[in-house]
Amino acid sequence: MTRFVQTRPALRDPYTSDWQLQGWLDRLLGPDGHAAAKARLAAVSADVLGPLRAAHHDAETHPPTLTRFDAWGARIDRVDTATGWQTLRASAARHAVVALPYTSDARTTWGAGTRVVQHALLHLWGPESATFSCPVAMADGAAALLTATDPTSPWLARLTSTDPDHAVTSGQWMTESQGGSDIARSTTTARRLPDGRWVLTGDKWFCSAIDADMAIALARPEGAGPGSRNLAPFLVPRYTPGTALPADGLQVLRLKDKLGTRAVPTGEVRLDDVPATPVGDPTVPGLARMMTLVVVTRLHNAAAAAGGMRRGLEYALSHAANRQVAGGTLAGNPLHRATLGGLAVDAAGAYALAAHAFALLGTATTGSPDGPASAAADELRLVAPLAKLLTGRLAVASASEYLEAFGGAGYVEDTGIPRLLRDAQVLPIWEGTTNVLSVDVLRALTTGDGARPLLHRAETAADAAVHRLPGILPGTADAVIAATRRLAADVGTAAADPRSDRVVAGARELALRLGTTLTAALLLEHAAWAADRGDDRPALLASLWTLRRLGDADVSADLHTHFDQLI
Repeated sequence: MTRFVQTRPALRDPYTSDWQLQGWLDRLLGPDGHAAAKARLAAVSADVLGPLRAAHHDAETHPPTLTRFDAWGARIDRVDTATGWQTLRASAARHAVVALPYTSDARTTWGAGTRVVQHALLHLWGPESATFSCPVAMADGAAALLTATDPTSPWLARLTSTDPDHAVTSGQWMTESQGGSDIARSTTTARRLPDGRWVLTGDKWFCSAIDADMAIALARPEGAGPGSRNLAPFLVPRYTPGTALPADGLQVLRLKDKLGTRAVPTGEVRLDDVPATPVGDPTVPGLARMMTLVVVTRLHNAAAAAGGMRRGLEYALSHAANRQVAGGTLAGNPLHRATLGGLAVDAAGAYALAAHAFALLGTATTGSPDGPASAAADELRLVAPLAKLLTGRLAVASASEYLEAFGGAGYVEDTGIPRLLRDAQVLPIWEGTTNVLSVDVLRALTTGDGARPLLHRAETAADAAVHRLPGILPGTADAVIAATRRLAADVGTAAADPRSDRVVAGARELALRLGTTLTAALLLEHAAWAADRGDDRPALLASLWTLRRLGDADVSADLHTHFDQLI
């Protein structure tokens, strides 16, 4: 008897097969800038198709362990991770996924576009990293914070090193069990010793990448007032210098048993007069300084969401091309084509939003603080929480669909498909839940120009849809115009009284509409650029996103008909 064996899904080259990624890089970097990045992107792609997939599997199947005591009873709090995790650590340094924005050669080559190149690296590398993208995000955030406060710090040099033997990553110790996202209730204290050194005392509840060599921790300096704004960031070395032993007074109480991101060692930490270094002036309220780190990690969260969506789509497309049903392949079934087409549109939208956020970050941190940098920083205050909250929710919904696309195999652990959903679920939680971020959006609406750049972008995109895009589907411009008008009115109401019960209760719905409208505008902007170069595929993607998300239209037939153009 011949036993049927289903062909396992294959992965195309994630760089050369992704026409959307290449088009965005051409536009944001210019042809010469993209050409200068190709060798880097090709090298990452080759590693993804080669050793990183094996390392990813090894790290996922051999989760971290904690040994609290040695054989003689000495406290060692040793966290052991898989060989694959160490391979991923080395690849992160070698491919400069953290370091790139901080290297002078990259800034000379791409200027503000260096962050665009970094995002492309993360988009390719992250989905096959066993979520080593988590310590990468925190290392980048810590590097951004130190660049702004202590650019000569030896820790900054190690965070941005491309030498795997020298490079380190960072943890981020913010939350406590009694407060969670309500960091105003933090009880961790910072005390200055007579000799000028600082020590921290308190418990931190959710400390990802607990094996990292350092962490940025929030604490309340002695004498500081209550509330979150008076907290200050401190740099905590994880180990006693020159040893693998924990720093004096630091205990890892346990590792978290999590739904997903299982390869990431996440722990609860007790600090008892642990040596620490203030990041910036500890006598000045420090939460605003900490937000430098948080903005960067939120953008990494969006990059992880968009990258994971694209990778899940690749696996589902491969399966659909090989799976035989009802006398043909799944890829030939109109209903399945429409389903996968919708997922392709969502993945394109998530990428557009994440790419825009990274481009803003690059502009905001390059050159003079006046002019474009100031405007980009102002816009980023709104775009960062929007990008994080919308892409996180899209990633979970898409991951659920990817599992379903595989049928029973999608529910079987050793296929690797269930990991897509487990790991996606962290994205709307880490660095602020949807509701927490929605409140941040309300705050952003009342600062600087608020939503004005977003609304202007949408109005301009609607004009482009009417006058410049031959590949646009009917009703697209009307959907953008109607959504923008309604949004402008609602933003005005929210900005006028952001603390009213009515506004706060509707903050989630408003934030999601802001995010989906911004994404439509970004896709239409890109479509106008592509149309001038004879490519109508981006206009089709932009139309389908806009009609589905802003116009509540049933575009199933279009998704089926144009399926091959979308992927």
